[in-house]
Amino acid sequence: MQSPLFAHNDSQNQDRWSLQNKQMLRVTLEGHDDVLARKGTMVAYQGLVEFDAEYRSNGQARARARTGEGLDLMRCHGQGTVLLANLAQYVHVMDVEQDGLTVDSSYVLAMDSSLHHEVIAVDSLYGISGSGKYQLNITGRGKVALMTSGAPLLMQVTPDKYVNCDADAIVAWSTGLRVQMQAQTHSSGVWRRRGSTGEGWELSFMGSGFALVQPSELLPPQNAEIGQGIAAQFGMGQHGARGQNQGNVWS
Repeated sequence: MQSPLFAHNDSQNQDRWSLQNKQMLRVTLEGHDDVLARKGTMVAYQGLVEFDAEYRSNGQARARARTGEGLDLMRCHGQGTVLLANLAQYVHVMDVEQDGLTVDSSYVLAMDSSLHHEVIAVDSLYGISGSGKYQLNITGRGKVALMTSGAPLLMQVTPDKYVNCDADAIVAWSTGLRVQMQAQTHSSGVWRRRGSTGEGWELSFMGSGFALVQPSELLPPQNAEIGQGIAAQFGMGQHGARGQNQGNVWS
């Protein structure tokens, strides 16, 4: 049998974390150092591998209920190879160093079980909830796999060159950066977008580190805007993502 499909063979890589392709993560398990992955993202595996729901502490459960930020994880353990993917998102493996990584939980695919994560608040000039107000802070030493809609841009932040990013396009940044959340509008019109530019909330980064931006102002596809009007913009009501996707994989 012949087909161009056979060009996409299983890659043989000695690294514990590697990319099978741009949209699929390959993790090798050797009976120790379990991997925590987003629930339901296993697409294939080889060997003696087991999957268990990861325990969520009372503090993590309260933070998720109060802020909407948090992770639904499964623990992958055993000996073998696990392939992870989520709705054909681009996958990127990053090393978390001592300084830590701040990320929107919607973009986390997997991480080493040795890493610690908690919900933190992002500073707001107006002291009100908005896009990007709460994020996930990942600390420790290990690897984390992030997802983006398309190929991202890594922007360097230095003391003499700060960076502003749309709050709906930012994926992650160095925890050591100073972050300020602000609206592209006058204080008298905080709740409406500025004129007809379509620009709303932004995050300003200062210090030394990096900011990772994706070429999209949408969350991963399962939260994509569908329909018309203000309800669709925030994913609510019959015009929102949930109302439009009952009974399929995006629900």
